[in-house]
Amino acid sequence: MTSLLFANAAVKLFHEGGPIMYPIVLVALVAVAVVGERAFWWLREGIRRDPDTLEKVLGAMENSDFRSAIQLSKGSEDPIVRMIYRGLSHVHGSLTGALQIAAGAEIKRAGRFLMLIDTCITVAPLLGLLGTVTGIMASFRAVGGNELAVEVVSGGIGEALIATAAGLMIAIFCLLPFNYFNERLTKLQFELETAATNVEVMVAKAKMEGFDTMVFRRENSAVIEE
Repeated sequence: MTSLLFANAAVKLFHEGGPIMYPIVLVALVAVAVVGERAFWWLREGIRRDPDTLEKVLGAMENSDFRSAIQLSKGSEDPIVRMIYRGLSHVHGSLTGALQIAAGAEIKRAGRFLMLIDTCITVAPLLGLLGTVTGIMASFRAVGGNELAVEVVSGGIGEALIATAAGLMIAIFCLLPFNYFNERLTKLQFELETAATNVEVMVAKAKMEGFDTMVFRRENSAVIEE
């Protein structure tokens, strides 16, 4: 019974908000879908993080045991470990380039749809403002008529307020998760850059100590093919 009353009230407010409510509802649906998808993605990504494997991989590289590092990192779903694996797969060539490409792919995957959420935050209040203008215009048309209709005037003001409130609610709903997702993205970017720097330093150290990249290239190919 309560849900039915709530639904009827929502439908009534929708109609009282005027024609501008149609694009506002469309923006709301997009916002809910995108925020839900990103929330699920970050939850799944948090479950996939594997700090133990990352520590073992870094420890193996510190001991110049790159073969073990590849074996440990192969098939991992952790984005940091996955980037390291792609970098080590090209240690005999452009290590820095491979790390940058792998890190860029991880950042792009993590930042997916953020621009769309940002657009919803911007567009929703603007649509609400447009509804305010059209509502006030309807009220002024009623005032300028031959017969002053109180219901028309109050209806126009109500349309303006409903549209404005709806737009602001969507923007507020999107703003909090948008800031959270941005913070998570910044943190992931920092972790990727830190790990990439560590890999480059340890590979350079191994080469200075006489590490043969050509021998590793053959061993690396054998490990990848396994």
